[in-house]
Amino acid sequence: MCAAVGQALPTCAQEEKSRMSKAGVNLRIPGPVPLPAEALELAGSQMINHRGSEYAEMISRMTMNLKTVFGTAGDVYFVTASGTGAMETAIVNTLSPGDRVLSLVIGVFGKRFAEIAEAYGAEVTRLEFPLGEAADPAAVSKALAGLPGCKAVLFTHNESSTGTTNPLEEIASAVHRSSDALVLIDAVSSAGGVPISVDAWGIDAVATASQKSWVSPPGIAMVSFSDRAWRAYETARMPRYYFDVGQYRDYLEIGQPPFTPCLPAMYTLDRTLKMMIEEGVEEVFARHEMVAENTRRGARALGLEILPEERYASATVTAVRVPEGVDGKELVSRVRSDHGVVLGGGQQELTGKIFRIGHMGWVDESDVEDALRAVGETLEALGA
Repeated sequence: MCAAVGQALPTCAQEEKSRMSKAGVNLRIPGPVPLPAEALELAGSQMINHRGSEYAEMISRMTMNLKTVFGTAGDVYFVTASGTGAMETAIVNTLSPGDRVLSLVIGVFGKRFAEIAEAYGAEVTRLEFPLGEAADPAAVSKALAGLPGCKAVLFTHNESSTGTTNPLEEIASAVHRSSDALVLIDAVSSAGGVPISVDAWGIDAVATASQKSWVSPPGIAMVSFSDRAWRAYETARMPRYYFDVGQYRDYLEIGQPPFTPCLPAMYTLDRTLKMMIEEGVEEVFARHEMVAENTRRGARALGLEILPEERYASATVTAVRVPEGVDGKELVSRVRSDHGVVLGGGQQELTGKIFRIGHMGWVDESDVEDALRAVGETLEALGA
């Protein structure tokens, strides 16, 4: 796949970027991400028998490669769903109605994780932090001390609504020191672009999805499942059928999915996972961080302020404060109509107050430079 996951874009990818630019499209939202021509070609490939040997070979290869990216010797599964489906899978397979759960909330998607658990009858305690701030591990320990019998701690690793990355390793360590609670992670906008060491950090379930750093179409959710998660599964009583991870385990043993998979997204994800392994997982993470640092530097050069602190700023999406007196919704709209750059806007309480630049997956410096140039020219036109 031409430069889907490479340190530098080769000539063919640069030419394709140029063609996309001429077509007036620079998609810089926090997912789904743009796809190179080969990804689009793979997604348009003919269907195969998902009960046959070709699929069995593919799912075996994908499983092995995903384990490498996740840093786990445990189980991983591919579920045809969105990232929210992956989050739901993590919850319903490990918890029962009435279970005490601590949910760390630093933005929109942290709220969503809590809402899923509540919808299935969990007793959820929210520990909320100001927008643009990461969760404090010491505060997590304190909260757990006042929540005896807590069965799980839920939180979003990378909160794309605020461009803030939670200190996953430190929070997981605090949870393990303070309780026997499971650690269930929404890594939809981080996995594949930000380091996650599932086994070393004691993560019991990671939920992510294909349309982000994995450079694939939407349609495939991915979930890791630890030994502790499997023990919880044996007593979990939340209703489940489609998301019953036990079915995915049993069918994987015969090289099949329990239900019809989204084959186009699987074809692309198979190729992307292979390329990530070939590039080197650490190199993939370093590349994302480099582009993120350059994005933040470019925004500051325009006199703009990044929402989170530098140490917690995301490597996959940058949230930028809109200057005083400027309507963020109008800014995003004008950047799209006048320059063909599609930015993410603020969500819920941050509507009109920030804009977001996605820089995960298939992206190079020129994509970000074009986006920032468009922002600067639009701000000038708006009199800012």
